[in-house]
Amino acid sequence: MEHPIKDIPTNPASTPSDGPEDKASSAPYTRVTVLGAGSWGTALAAVIARNGHEVRLWSRRPDQADAINKTGQNKDYLDGIDLPKGITATSDLAEALDGTEAVLLVTPSSTLRAMCQAIAPHLPTGIPIALACKGVERRTGLLLSEVVIDELPGHAVGAVSGPTFARETALDHPTAATVAFNFSYTDRLSPYASPAARLALTLSGNGFRPYVSDDLVGVELGGAVKNVIAIACGMMSGAGFAENTRAALITRGIDEMKLLATALGGRRETVTGLSGAGDLTLTCSSTTSRNMSLGHQLGQGIPRPSCFEGRNVVVEGEVNAVSVTDLAKRVGVPMPICDTVHSVLHEGADLQEAFSALWARPIEAEPFGMDLLLAHPAPKQSLQFGEPS
Repeated sequence: MEHPIKDIPTNPASTPSDGPEDKASSAPYTRVTVLGAGSWGTALAAVIARNGHEVRLWSRRPDQADAINKTGQNKDYLDGIDLPKGITATSDLAEALDGTEAVLLVTPSSTLRAMCQAIAPHLPTGIPIALACKGVERRTGLLLSEVVIDELPGHAVGAVSGPTFARETALDHPTAATVAFNFSYTDRLSPYASPAARLALTLSGNGFRPYVSDDLVGVELGGAVKNVIAIACGMMSGAGFAENTRAALITRGIDEMKLLATALGGRRETVTGLSGAGDLTLTCSSTTSRNMSLGHQLGQGIPRPSCFEGRNVVVEGEVNAVSVTDLAKRVGVPMPICDTVHSVLHEGADLQEAFSALWARPIEAEPFGMDLLLAHPAPKQSLQFGEPS
């Protein structure tokens, strides 16, 4: 199947087009609302403002919004980074959404539905909404885009996802990400005028390079599953294992992503792109990732309540370990790495025993489609755990 999406030029005048309406509408959004003033929301606000567009950055806390406006920094999350001009922080949803042309939702997956309900009275008609958070809703098994569609009908809904650490993005290090929306019939006729293309233009500039996708399912599932795989990598790293183990978990984790994405209508090639393999590789490479960091601490034997020095840190993969595995079971997709993480986090399984059982599973073929399954010759073996690192 061919798709009409090309690399969208950042200069609308150079955009190929069948008619003048495409050239006229291939323009960035000039006023954007970012809902969520954590590290990633603030970094995205900085990207957009740096490109010359007006940004309203909404914070739950009035004191945080006031401090951002007064100091030009978000000291709570990106201390020491001066934010570009063009960002106005507010804790008033009506003010944040007044006159906006597009919305970026950067809120924990567990609070997304409540956030949608809160903004509904203030949301301008028909504007696009892009998710910059990752996960699957725990109670319903819905993708986050489906939660937004459920609560806010009549809006194009998409996602921004990729291998991005907030601090590096805010510092304008060269960064790439995927902007994905489901393409309507009209979008396929005029892809340059689609919300995905226009939001990509809004984000494009300086160090930030977006790519456009019409596979929203594939992009969302890559983002949700990678959080769980990153916890697995962290667990094994913290327990003293090194690069062989991490490479194996990343590679087989990508396979779990592919199986779940295709079962739900996504495309395998999306999972091998920025929002899947790219994001997974980054998240599994550094304890800068909260998912990797949580796993690393658990692998060292630190009890969950004592992780992050006892601070109440939201770790999306901890929630996703439940919602992703529930969804996989519902559609009949085997996800042994995610199941192992779930068993340690939520069923009280011993980490060493759980990962030993993972490694002693029956021997499978690669690729998955090859019909072969061999009983493991030592199914009761135990991995040789060394000193935690």
